[in-house]
Amino acid sequence: MKKILLICCVFPLFIFAQNNDFVNIKSLSDDFVFDIKYATDNNFLKQKVYDCGECYLRKATAEALHKANEEFKTLGYRIKIFDCYRPLSVQKKMWKILPGTHYVANPAKGSKHNRGAAVDLTLVDADGKELDMGTPFDFFGKQAHHTFTQLPKKVLENRKLLKDILNKHNFKSIYSEWWHYEFRPEMQSKIEDFTWECP
Repeated sequence: MKKILLICCVFPLFIFAQNNDFVNIKSLSDDFVFDIKYATDNNFLKQKVYDCGECYLRKATAEALHKANEEFKTLGYRIKIFDCYRPLSVQKKMWKILPGTHYVANPAKGSKHNRGAAVDLTLVDADGKELDMGTPFDFFGKQAHHTFTQLPKKVLENRKLLKDILNKHNFKSIYSEWWHYEFRPEMQSKIEDFTWECP
């Protein structure tokens, strides 16, 4: 009995994550491209807030994203991921830097990222080059809005391709960020604050 209790105490975060149905998307496919921005200082925070660049999502969200990526692959593209599940503690840091805007969710209510139901992404071609989406990731301006159409035709086509296929797989966009998508069935899931174990 003492041994069983010791195991539970040593690995609480792992058990917590498993009970809440989170998976590392790498366990489903090797065909995603990763550039987890908050595991670097190349982000609007100007600091690294993840210990390592892993992508955890709720299982249903990850499976739907995998199916979307398989469809993109038939067209010669792959999904490149910038951010996935985000601990609530990181959300609080973001809010301190950029409060009161529609670019960072108030941690009092939580982000869909904190629920493991949102992903920030783009597309790359067969050579690994990002498709032109008009702005970089985390660009806080009207040019990143879905409703902003004063962009080159190819940019609008690229955004439409991303949106159309993700919509088919039950991902919802938000108006202010072309890169942000939320998996509808998990949008009301519980907010989490666990951190993942680095490889």
